[in-house]
Amino acid sequence: MARRKRASTQLFRPLAPSFREPGGRGGNSGALEAIWQIVCAIPRGQASTYGAVARAAGLPGRARLTGFALRVAPKELNLPWHRVVGTGGRIVFPSGSRERKEQARRLRAEGVSVTAGRIARSALTEPDEP
Repeated sequence: MARRKRASTQLFRPLAPSFREPGGRGGNSGALEAIWQIVCAIPRGQASTYGAVARAAGLPGRARLTGFALRVAPKELNLPWHRVVGTGGRIVFPSGSRERKEQARRLRAEGVSVTAGRIARSALTEPDEP
């Protein structure tokens, strides 16, 4: 007897733009929205780390979830994604990539010093909890 594979839609459902399902079931939707709120609160000319954003959103140890939340955020939110960097102020995109150049450009436009893929420590801030 042949085994039936589970349909991929059962394992990985595409995320709806609002990340909410009817009846309040949404998996990580509350966590994603909390991360988005924290990212929106990072002041212009400053940046924060993925881990600090996760901690401020009440999700300590979930720095990778911050990266995921930024990747899947609806374009309509216009998140200042460029204000989130890796540990020690490092831009995490690969050297020479379009994304790295764009993040450095946006940070410099806000007055943040970027040298060799790192921002000045003085530009790092610890976001407040909502």
